[in-house]
Formats: sequence, C-alpha cells, structure tokens
Amino acid sequence: MKKIVIAIDGYSSCGKSTMAKELAKKIGYIYVDSGAMYRAVTLYCLNHNLITDNKVDEETLRKEIKNIKITFRINPETGQPETYLNGVNVEKEIRSLRVSSKVSLVSTFDFVRSALVELQQSYGTQKGIVMDGRDIGTTVFPEAELKIFVTATPEIRAQRRYEELKAKGEGPTFESILANVRERDHIDQTREVSPLSKAEDAYVLDNSTMTRNEQNEWLMNKYKEAISKN
Repeated sequence: MKKIVIAIDGYSSCGKSTMAKELAKKIGYIYVDSGAMYRAVTLYCLNHNLITDNKVDEETLRKEIKNIKITFRINPETGQPETYLNGVNVEKEIRSLRVSSKVSLVSTFDFVRSALVELQQSYGTQKGIVMDGRDIGTTVFPEAELKIFVTATPEIRAQRRYEELKAKGEGPTFESILANVRERDHIDQTREVSPLSKAEDAYVLDNSTMTRNEQNEWLMNKYKEAISKN
C-alpha cells in the first residue's frame, strides 16, 4: 500500500500528540512530535539561563542552536517514542508547566524554526509519517496528502491539561493553566514566522465534546479516505 504524509496541526492541549501516536501505531507509520522539539529547545534555554523575565537571550541562543541535538528513541516498554536532548531523556521535563509557559517565546525565532523545520522535513522524505505541531500542514509539509486541524475550547483544553498534570503529581491551578493556554494561543497565532493557521485543504476536528474513541475513529476514516485517493 502506498504511504502518505499525515500532518496534524492545532491549538495547544488539544490532544494532537495522543491521537497522532495512536494513529501511527495502528497504521505502522513513524510518529514525530514536532512540539516536543520546540519544548526541548526551551528546556535547553531554561537550563542554561537563557530566559529571564519572559525575555530570551536571542544572541546566545542563535550561537548555541547548532549544539542542540534532538532525537527520538522508542521506549521498549511502552512502544512509544521519547524525546532526547543531547543524549538525555527529557520526555517528562518537557511536558512540565515550567516549559509550557515559555515554549511560545522560543518558537517565535526564525532561526529556531528554520533549524527544526529542516530536521522535520528530513523525516518525511520516505513518506509513511505522522507529524503533529502548529505549522506542519502549512510550512513543513504543505504537500501532505492528509491534513488535520484540531481545535477545542480553551476551557476544555485547560481542564484536560490540569487533569494530566494532576495525575503526574504536579500542582498548578486550573486558572494558571487556562491563562497559559490563552497566552500560548495568542502568541502562536500572532507570531511573524509560521503563525498557527489552518491549511486551506485541512479537515477541521473540533474534539471539545468527543470521546477519545470517537476522535480516533474519525481520524482513521480520514486516513482511509486519503489512502483511497492516492
């Protein structure tokens, strides 16, 4: 069967990564979490004191970007890919609110996006890939055979994030998470370089009131439709 590229974009905390991972596993495709790559760069900045009072030391980051190596390795126990920053597993750290609250600051820089887009595009040369993020269908893979744009209300997304962090033993308030979600939406949509936007030929998936099984079934149907056309 011919393989295709599947691009899944959308707002933060919409469950893009979860649905993309599950789809990739079911159809035997490679999954790449582009958001994890920006989170890894953000973690690098935080660990090297490159962010102060919501301002990034752009000059230093520009010099250091070539030294930031991001890779993915499959966890043999879960069968899921995990993110490594310069050889260290940072999958848990990059999902923290500490990183989430700063990632939009780092992702606005054109040199950061250029470096990561080049890496992301290299993954798709052989097709058979599912990638999620903010600009996959518009910038990274504008010719992707299947494009999905995921959305949900800010309140629903904040509640999902709150429950996820609470389950991990982290204690941010719902209000702080909702504020972070809205701030990230604003920054993602208004940044000059590759702002968050729906590709003209993308299918919209509003999963505000959908169950996980319902959205997975919807996504699988779209995949089957795309395969039948290619």
